[in-house]
Amino acid sequence: MFGKKIKHSGSELREKLIGVTRVCKVTKGRRYFSFSAIVIKGNENGIVGYGFGKSKEAPDAIHKAGEQAKKNLCEVCISNGTIPHEQEAKYGGAHILIKPASDGTGIIAGGTLKAVLEAVGLRNVLSKSKGSSNHHNIIKATIKALSKMRDVYIIAKQRGISIKKVYNG
Repeated sequence: MFGKKIKHSGSELREKLIGVTRVCKVTKGRRYFSFSAIVIKGNENGIVGYGFGKSKEAPDAIHKAGEQAKKNLCEVCISNGTIPHEQEAKYGGAHILIKPASDGTGIIAGGTLKAVLEAVGLRNVLSKSKGSSNHHNIIKATIKALSKMRDVYIIAKQRGISIKKVYNG
């Protein structure tokens, strides 16, 4: 996971299933089927995580992915329903670009990217997914970009400036 991991009670987290894939292993005697699932969990207030689970049965794979997502939660900066600044991230072949948008724009994004942004709680964002369309890499690149976000308060604290100096000159 990218950024700082946090502990969070799973009671208020919403789960979004991205996809379930049936995998087949062929041997000399027969075919063995198993399932893999991708899940996003978020509280729609700045906390998001993802998980991947594999099992012989689809519901078990989904449950495992949900448990993994709870362990991989990270915090994201949100300001007025959008992100503080433009951000790019790359993971594997997936390249993600996300930009802040004005009120009323909504989430302009593709399927997997939109699910992650909704789970975080963003309402107005412009985004573009370039390169690979692999769900795993898009999720990881999106969370990498979101975890690199910094708002005015975080930057001022890192520089050792009081917040009044930022606004008064």
